Amino acid sequence: SLASTAITCFTRGLDLRKGTEDVLCPANCPLWQFYVFGDGVYASLSSICGAAIHRGVITNAGGAVRVQALPGQENYPAVNANGIQSQALSRWASSFSVTPATKDTALEAVGRSVSTARPSTGKRPKKTLDKKAGNKDCKADIAFLIDGSYNIGQRRFNLQKNFIGKVAVMLGIGTEGPHVGVVQASEHPKIEFYLKNFTAAKEVLFAIKELGFRGGNSNTGKALKHTAQKFFTLENGARKGIPKIIVVFLDGWPSDDLEEAGIVAREFGVNVFIVSVAKPTTEELGMVQDIGFVDKAVCRTNGFFSYQMPTWFGTTKYVKPLVQKLCSHEQMFCSKTCYNSINIAFLIDGSSSVGESNFRLMLDFVSNVAKAFEISDIGSKVAAVQFTYDQRPEFGFTDYITKEKVLSAIRNIRYMSGGTATGDAISFTTRNVFGPVKDGPNKNFLIVLTDGQSYDDVRGPAAAAQKAGITVFSVGVAWAPLDDLKDMASEPRESHTFFTREFTGLEQMVPDIIRSICKDFLDSKQ
Repeated sequence: SLASTAITCFTRGLDLRKGTEDVLCPANCPLWQFYVFGDGVYASLSSICGAAIHRGVITNAGGAVRVQALPGQENYPAVNANGIQSQALSRWASSFSVTPATKDTALEAVGRSVSTARPSTGKRPKKTLDKKAGNKDCKADIAFLIDGSYNIGQRRFNLQKNFIGKVAVMLGIGTEGPHVGVVQASEHPKIEFYLKNFTAAKEVLFAIKELGFRGGNSNTGKALKHTAQKFFTLENGARKGIPKIIVVFLDGWPSDDLEEAGIVAREFGVNVFIVSVAKPTTEELGMVQDIGFVDKAVCRTNGFFSYQMPTWFGTTKYVKPLVQKLCSHEQMFCSKTCYNSINIAFLIDGSSSVGESNFRLMLDFVSNVAKAFEISDIGSKVAAVQFTYDQRPEFGFTDYITKEKVLSAIRNIRYMSGGTATGDAISFTTRNVFGPVKDGPNKNFLIVLTDGQSYDDVRGPAAAAQKAGITVFSVGVAWAPLDDLKDMASEPRESHTFFTREFTGLEQMVPDIIRSICKDFLDSKQ
C-alpha cells in the first residue's frame, strides 16, 4: 500500500500533489472550524479530514483516509452529515473523494496522529478567535471585478491575482471585518465566489490562486452592471448597513460602455472604484471608444474613487494606499441611495368629500409608495398625518422601523371626515413631524394628498416647509385646483405636481413619484 502522510485538521485537497494519496487525520479536530464544500465529491478547497468525517470514513478520533483527486465540477451541494454542515459552491476547478485507507496504514495512524493535532494548551485558542473576527475597523463588503480579457493576457492575469491576494490579506478579512468576493469580467461576467463563501484571508487566498483565466473581450460595463445587480444580495452574504464596494480592475480600456453600469451601481447603493492599469497610450487612443471611461463608472469624480498603476509589475507599494481607501467608510458616498436614506411624510386629506371607499384607495396609494423604500432603524422612515380642519398625527418617523409595521399602520388609519385646511396641516407637519428629525442624515420629502380646494392659504406654509429643507410633492384628485397644487409643489413644479380625475388613477402614478423622489435625491447629492 501507499505510505501515508500525516496531515493537520486544516489540510485541503488542493494542498496534496498526487492523484491518489493516503493520509492520516489527527484526532479531536474542532468540527466547527471545518470548511467542507459538497457531498461525496468535494471541492478541493475543502478540508480533507472534514470531508472524511462528513462522509463517515472516519470519526473525530482520526484515522487513515485515501484521497482521490477528481476534476472540477458545477454545483457542489450543501449537506449536513455526521455533525458537519457542508457548504454549497457553484463551481470549482478541482475536486476529490475520500475512502477508507487499507488496514496496514491504519496502524501507523496510532503513533502519528497525536503529534499533528493542534496543541490545546496555553492561550492559543483566544488568538485564533481574534484572528477569525478580522479587522473590525474596516467595514466593507467588497467585490473585486477582475480583468479576464485578452487585453490583460494570461501572464498579467496571474500578476493581477497576486496583487488582489495581497490586498485581501492586508484588508484583514474576518467574520466581523471585511468580506470579499470575486467576479471575472471578459466576454461574459462570471461570479467566481461570493461574500459568504469565505470569511478568512487564507481561504480567500486559495480561492484567488485557483481562478482560471477566461479570455475574451473586455466587457467591463456588462460585468459591472451584473455585479451591481446580482452580487450584493442578502442570500449571497451582503450585510445590512455595511458599505457595498466594487473594485474594478481594468488593463488598458473596456470594449463596451460603462455609463449605464455606473448609473445602475449608484442606484443600487454600490461604491465603484476603478483601478486602471497601463492606461491607453497616445498611439492607442484611436482604439478607445470613450476616453472618459473612468469618470462614467466611479461613484464620484472627486479623484478618491480612481486609482492608477503604471503596470502590473512591482505593485506591492500600491497595496496599502488602496486598502486605506477601501476602509474609509465615511467616504463611501454612494452607499446612501434614495431607497435607504430618506424620510417621507404623507399628509392625507380626510375631508368629507373623499368618502370611505376613496379614502381606502388613498391609503393603497400611500402603501404602494412606502413599499418601494428600505424602511429600517438605519434606513428610510415613513410618517403619516391625516387632516380636515384639524390634524391627526397617525404615526411619526420613529414609531415603526420595519416595513411590515409601517404598512400595517397605514392599513389601520381610520377615516376622519370633515373640512379642508391644507395650509395649517402643512405647517403642523413641518413643525411636529419633521422638526424632530431636521438634523438627521436623511433627506426629507412631504407628499400632500388632497381632493379639493383648501379653505386656507397653502402657499406660505409650503414655502416655509421648502425653506426647512423639505421637498414637497402635491398629488391632487378630483376637485383639487391645479393652482393650489402648483403653489404647494417644490421647483421644478411640473415634476412635483401630480393630478388625476379619478381616485382609481392614483395607482398609475406610483412609479413616477418614486422615480421623481430618486431623481431629487441624486440631484441633491451631486
